Amino acid sequence: MAGDILNTPQDSLAKPKVNIPTMFRLGLFQMGLSMMSILTLGVLNRVMIQDIAFPATLASLVLALPAFVAPTRIWFGQVSDVKPFFGYHRTAYVWLGAGIFAIAAFLSIQVIWQLNAAVGDTWIWTNQVTGLLLLLGLVFGIYGLAVCLSGTTFAALLVDISEEENRSQVVGIVWSMLMVGIIVGAIISSVLLRQLDSDAPLETLQAAVNRLFIIVPGIVFGLSIIATIGVEKKYSRFSQRSQSDKRDDSIAIGKAWSILTASPQTGLFFTFLLVMTISLFMQDPILEPYAGQVFDMPLSESTQLNVFYGMGILVAYGTTGFFIVPRLGKRKTIKLGCFLVAFSALLLGFSGFSANPIFLKFGLVIFGLSTGFLTTAAVSLMLDLTVAEAAGTFIGAWGLAQSISRGIAIFIGGTVLDIGRNLIFPNNLVLAYGLVFALEAFGMIVSLQFLSKINVQEFQTSSKKALSSVLESDLD
Repeated sequence: MAGDILNTPQDSLAKPKVNIPTMFRLGLFQMGLSMMSILTLGVLNRVMIQDIAFPATLASLVLALPAFVAPTRIWFGQVSDVKPFFGYHRTAYVWLGAGIFAIAAFLSIQVIWQLNAAVGDTWIWTNQVTGLLLLLGLVFGIYGLAVCLSGTTFAALLVDISEEENRSQVVGIVWSMLMVGIIVGAIISSVLLRQLDSDAPLETLQAAVNRLFIIVPGIVFGLSIIATIGVEKKYSRFSQRSQSDKRDDSIAIGKAWSILTASPQTGLFFTFLLVMTISLFMQDPILEPYAGQVFDMPLSESTQLNVFYGMGILVAYGTTGFFIVPRLGKRKTIKLGCFLVAFSALLLGFSGFSANPIFLKFGLVIFGLSTGFLTTAAVSLMLDLTVAEAAGTFIGAWGLAQSISRGIAIFIGGTVLDIGRNLIFPNNLVLAYGLVFALEAFGMIVSLQFLSKINVQEFQTSSKKALSSVLESDLD
């Protein structure tokens, strides 16, 4: 009887508010996710493209696979809503996903070593090579699915435990920890790989990288447990909210689509996000190989480049929302951010002519600052282009645009590098890599054309009319 009373909606309304220390504890999960991204887009890209000479196009396609499975986030979110796992709607799914992606990360590097042994000095497409490539794709696909599972249910947990008045605090603290994870992950990776120099034999490289891919995923899995243990039981308001007939997930998929497509502004902003994000992340797969081949930096030092990038983003995150956006406005801040990203991308390209690592590190700090300005303002505009009554639907659409475009960006970056060094500038690595940075800058300028056509007032009017029509038809 007492248990029934504790499970009533009235009790769930009495749940305590999540406190600041718990917000920072939750941030440990996001910190872990960004540490994992250092392994894939800070170590594996360098190992595959430079150290064992994978074609950059092939390497970037493999690295992009986790982004291309992003549509499963919608399904994972719905499953966690209706099917508790070991008595939890979110926590057990977070742990399951974290365990799977930690194992998949270690398996991926083992398949890469086997593939390198099968290929030898020259690429010959034997049945063994093809089979190992398919296996590698499968492992990376599973890795991506696990990240989607844990990441989506973790984001849903943040919604469950927060109220409108403290949600911005939760998001701000948790996402700041994402940037901390980039810096911490880069430092840990650099320390574990510091014995390697540019000419380290393959056996030494394998031993060091294997150790890294055991230690970091193990740490990240531990962080995912520490971050979430006890939080859902103590703070979650999901049970009470799930009884409300006003939840946006009660809107059918077909009708959700009619709300999304009611305003041309939705398509314009979706396209802006697509072009902007592609342009922002094209350098992801090629930065560490660029540092190794053009600046002659060892693996440990090239991995540490993420520290400079992350520091720039953290400074921008801490200042843009409080000082720049209130003074310039969201649209002007986005425009400034696009121009700054274009400038810093060109700066990264031109730094190659000096072959001086100091110029590259300086360029990355500027690139991080520019990225922080742009993304903070873009997220603020994104919230303006979201109807509160169908927030999940719109946030899902914007998140899908960002995930898919990041995967496209990674693939384009590697492909353009291959085109540059094999066809256009076969004898000049600086210009071949510079082609990627130049394309990034061009894409940023193109994205401004879509930004100029976005009208927030028109979006809100047409989308709310569509939502009202859908809800009225449900009542009928």
